[in-house]
Amino acid sequence: MNEELRGTAAVVGVGTTEFGKLPGYSANDLGGWALLAALDDAGLTSADIDGLIVNRVSSYEAIASHHGIQPRWAVQLPAEGRMSGASVQLAVAAIRSGLCRTVALVYGNDGGSGGATYGSAGEAYGTSPSLTLPYGMTSPGAFYALMLQRHRHLYGTSEEQLAAVSMTFRAHAALNDNAVMRKPVSLEDYLASRYIVEPMHLLDYCLINDGGVAMVITAAEAAVDRPKPPVYILGAAQTGQLVGSDFPPEDFWAGALRDVGERAFRMAGRERSDVDALMVYDNFSPNVLFALEGLGYCGPGESGEWIQDGRIGLGGELPLNTSGGHLSESYMQGWGLTVEAVRQLRGECGDRQVEGASVVQYVCSSPVVSTVVYGTER
Repeated sequence: MNEELRGTAAVVGVGTTEFGKLPGYSANDLGGWALLAALDDAGLTSADIDGLIVNRVSSYEAIASHHGIQPRWAVQLPAEGRMSGASVQLAVAAIRSGLCRTVALVYGNDGGSGGATYGSAGEAYGTSPSLTLPYGMTSPGAFYALMLQRHRHLYGTSEEQLAAVSMTFRAHAALNDNAVMRKPVSLEDYLASRYIVEPMHLLDYCLINDGGVAMVITAAEAAVDRPKPPVYILGAAQTGQLVGSDFPPEDFWAGALRDVGERAFRMAGRERSDVDALMVYDNFSPNVLFALEGLGYCGPGESGEWIQDGRIGLGGELPLNTSGGHLSESYMQGWGLTVEAVRQLRGECGDRQVEGASVVQYVCSSPVVSTVVYGTER
């Protein structure tokens, strides 16, 4: 991805379902529900879609056939949340290269009512490698607990400091009618919540719930006559950190985060200081600390102190996860955060709106690190 791709594609439609426990709906049902909402938001029909990217539904064929889509180009990506940012980047590349003109991105998740687990015996998502199981590393949470423990050892990061993530995101969710968890969280609530894998509390963990998210991305020249203002994809980058220490990485993904941040901003023609809000993949609250440090919003080891005193809340210097994120709105594996970025740039977020937002960044720290920079100006 390079400067030639800046603003060549734009998001013209987004759609979400209700979130929570939605028994009776399959992942395909939920993805389709969101797709219909996104098409309506874009003022388009399935006949206008000639590209299709699907994630965590049964197949691109099922979504296409059920919704009358005849794609010239279709891709199905793995279920991991790290694929959400990669999907947006892939859609831009497909449009720019002429493979298609208007891409629907569809995600469906019935994990809440389906009893999905992420770790332990019998889980289906590949998060418990057999070589680590004998050492007690039975879930993603165990790996993040190790990373947090090391961060605390190196930098003195405290439980009280980390609590700001859960508290702030829950306060944002209280302003979001579609959020699953809206009851305020106090410091006392956070500290009293049980440990899942010490030092991580229950309130450091994302939700497991049902829901669907969809987006429609089209060529920039076709985006200007849609019902909603276009949100341009200004920059995007990803890089894998899959060799060597693997997971957990000793540097908290700082090297990979710095790389994707620099490349995405260079492509976007923007700087970190231009960002009005940041959407961070918060599968676990420590990931917020790692993302802020790796992207350079604060120095190594400074994130625990940096996020205090309302800095990451609405009205603060850098509002984060204004929908409530994975910790409080819903766990849509990055997709819901991307839609929140679009809605913020359209000015559609009501009481949680970031005033004057014109640039919003999304970032996912994982074995495949990705970031996307969205903006109102091409």
